[in-house]
Amino acid sequence: MEEEKQVPCCQCMEQTMGAEELNLGEGFLRDVADFFKVFGDTTRVKLLLLLLDGELCVTDLAEQLQMSQSAVSHQLRVLRQSSLVSYRKEGKTVYYALDDSHVEMVLCQGLRHIKHKKGYE
Repeated sequence: MEEEKQVPCCQCMEQTMGAEELNLGEGFLRDVADFFKVFGDTTRVKLLLLLLDGELCVTDLAEQLQMSQSAVSHQLRVLRQSSLVSYRKEGKTVYYALDDSHVEMVLCQGLRHIKHKKGYE
């Protein structure tokens, strides 16, 4: 009987994964790919970086990015649909924040990786 090969994996799943666990399903893998696609736009990355310090309203985000509120709102909608940011309304003002600590971890790990690999350190 052939021994099942164990593959090292990230802590988010398990320390090692067997062949059965690697077959996570196309729907799941598509969702993961879509999640990472959102990081492919520099404006969205800038928005996420600004939100690392806490919630901000659309007006403040637009001012800091020197963009129109409409353009910022469009990018925030993409981030919201991808569950990367959450929002709350206070009167007519909408405040945005990172959805949870996972978003911060992914963003920070990506920054560290690029700094290390591209020599920005």
